[in-house]
Amino acid sequence: MPTQSHAEQELAQLLIESLNLEGVAAADIDPEAPLFGSGLGLDSIDALELALAISKRYGFQLKSDSEENRRAFATLRALAAHIEQHKVAA
Repeated sequence: MPTQSHAEQELAQLLIESLNLEGVAAADIDPEAPLFGSGLGLDSIDALELALAISKRYGFQLKSDSEENRRAFATLRALAAHIEQHKVAA
C-alpha cells in the first residue's frame, strides 16, 4: 500500500471522525484506493457529510454541482490534493 502524506493522514482522520467509521484506522486507508463503491464503500450521503466536514475544517465549499467532484472524491490522494489547491490559508 502506498504511504500517506501528512495531508492525507489528516484527511483520513477527518474522514473517519466525520463518518463514524468504526474499526477503520487512518493508516489503513489506501490513499490510491477508491473512496466510493469497491474501495471504502462510501455513498452519496457520506459524500455530503464529508463535504460539510471539509468546509468546516478547511474553509471552502465543495459545490454539489461541480464537475470536479467526481475526480476530487475519487481517492484520498485526489481529495487531499483538491483541498490543498482550494483551502483558505489559516
